[in-house]
Amino acid sequence: MIIRIEGDGSVRLRDATDLRRFSISMPATESARAALAELGRMDGPGHAWIAPERVRGLAGDVPPGWNEDFAATVAYAAGKGWTDASGALRAHIEYD
Repeated sequence: MIIRIEGDGSVRLRDATDLRRFSISMPATESARAALAELGRMDGPGHAWIAPERVRGLAGDVPPGWNEDFAATVAYAAGKGWTDASGALRAHIEYD
């Protein structure tokens, strides 16, 4: 899954069914940074914490079983230390 933030600040989730990866793709614009700040919490320049509920909200229409598969992905991430105390997921940020 890739959270794509455009230069104008619009946000969408790409590859929602690819639950093996999770990142944020965005340009280094003020609008994109503001959109990310509303979506989650920055962790230095290269990572952010995103609540699973926010990811679910961006996913839109998903195939049957996606919610269960996503919950398993979140549990896996927690086991690897890729979640914080609130359960937010750590995402790597890739800048354009």
